[in-house]
Amino acid sequence: MTMTQPSALQTLYQRLRQEADKVIVGLAEPFELLVVALLTGGHVLLEGVPGTAKTLMAKTLARLVQTTFTRIQFTPDLMPSDILGTSVFDITSGKFYLKRGPLFTNLLLADEINRAPAKTQSALLEAMEERQINLEGERYVLAPPFMVVATQNPIEYEGTYPLPEAQLDRFLFKILVTYSGPEAEIEILRRYHQGFDAHDLDAAGLQPVLTAEGVVQARALVQQVIVEDGILNYIAAIAGASRHSPDLLLGASPRASTHILLSAKAYAAIQGRDYVAPDDVKAVVFPVLRHRLLLKPEAEIEGLDADAVVHRLLRQVEVPR
Repeated sequence: MTMTQPSALQTLYQRLRQEADKVIVGLAEPFELLVVALLTGGHVLLEGVPGTAKTLMAKTLARLVQTTFTRIQFTPDLMPSDILGTSVFDITSGKFYLKRGPLFTNLLLADEINRAPAKTQSALLEAMEERQINLEGERYVLAPPFMVVATQNPIEYEGTYPLPEAQLDRFLFKILVTYSGPEAEIEILRRYHQGFDAHDLDAAGLQPVLTAEGVVQARALVQQVIVEDGILNYIAAIAGASRHSPDLLLGASPRASTHILLSAKAYAAIQGRDYVAPDDVKAVVFPVLRHRLLLKPEAEIEGLDADAVVHRLLRQVEVPR
């Protein structure tokens, strides 16, 4: 697929959506945000109770993009070397060589990331931010595109290690995956009744839509999306309002502002436009901010959550014309 204009990304998204619909039911918004993250070059944290197709959605995206894919099941005994790799001595050559770990991939599914101890979680930090790994004094660059899709269960806390703020800030989006509606659940039941097997995606007939080179090309087109000064001021005003909000101990960082900008550009592109509108900012501001804001105890007692605070912030900030 040849793409020369940002508006071509709308057709690309429609093809991805068409293929994903063979497997995924009722998750249009989470999948759309996954594609935005892919086009932005950001990482995603999927949060939802077990059985809401978080892993299936990530595996489906991997099938639609012809890149290397690795899944790591995070557990309390997982060590940094288990994901990064380790040096192994070769008797034949008399030298050490790196036995690469599963982190050397294009799309990494970190399943139940909050079950791994802090040392292992922190091993992801450099890879997520710098797209490189330092081992035994050697620097290894991760081949583009590199994207981490992590999942976590918001209900079960026993045996888990909450992600530190520094690592949370590395994620472009925190996407909430909720229960499907009645119609979607009936369709899921119908498909399983007809023989669908989530563990056999080959039988679903998924056809790849993008290559690794195509992802890099698509990301370059996102950079061409036009952003007026009014939009830049709007994003900065939202971030600034969060830092002065009486509901928050911690507001949006400058990294959060840049993530709003970049993801709004990608979101605008898959809507078929070559410019960012205020509605594009509103569409991405919730998944960008919800995992970065730290609420005051009084706000939590009031029953607020991060999304409710973002709603308040948007009402305070004037929308550009």
